[in-house]
Amino acid sequence: ASFPAEAPIHVLFEAQAVRVPNRRALFFGGQRLTYSELNIRANQLAHMLRKHGVGPEVGVGMWMDRSFEMVIGILGPLKAGGAYVPLDPSYPKDRVGFMLSDSKVPVLLTLERFRDELPQIDAQVIFLDTDWERISEEDSGNPRALSGPQNAAYTIYTSGSTGKPKGVLVTHENVSRLMEATDQWFSFSERDVWTLFHSYAFDFSVWEIWGALLYGGRLVIVPFEASRSPEAFFDLLC
Repeated sequence: ASFPAEAPIHVLFEAQAVRVPNRRALFFGGQRLTYSELNIRANQLAHMLRKHGVGPEVGVGMWMDRSFEMVIGILGPLKAGGAYVPLDPSYPKDRVGFMLSDSKVPVLLTLERFRDELPQIDAQVIFLDTDWERISEEDSGNPRALSGPQNAAYTIYTSGSTGKPKGVLVTHENVSRLMEATDQWFSFSERDVWTLFHSYAFDFSVWEIWGALLYGGRLVIVPFEASRSPEAFFDLLC
């Protein structure tokens, strides 16, 4: 089936930030972020990334655990016109090294607590927590859109069970098609509360993230420990 894709997914998110700016978008522990707050932070990161040469078909590496910074780190590269390349900190070092070399990312987004774990890399490293004071000085307005529906939104690597992992480039229109194809079953809306349960380096996370953010819904980031405990996850759902 053919599905219309008139805008990249970050522009669709921006429309929600205009429509429901004060609606809570992200939940993590006792923390909350509204659509407006999330949009502004992602804009500031995007403006900085453009200064580092990020644009269409340019990947931005991410070395993150579950946090608000992870979602900001996904939106920022998209708003800059580029694509995000998620790396799970639990991956073996040789796998991460191959992925960084293969994707040739010019920038890596991470957090200060991972500084000593980072592999050797030629890319510019930006710490979204300790560097935030500098990032927050950037323009808070929506950057002019440089990417379109057919540009890459992210690269997720296969397991590599039959050889080396292979990076799969997924476009904005692929994500739009996913949401439109499944909307007929679930009728997504701003009343929905989604859990970001899976690793952001696993493609099922894409459905969880954008199922909330493209429709004005709420996204609850599930702590790693809760994702491994049925009892803790049940308590979180309640």
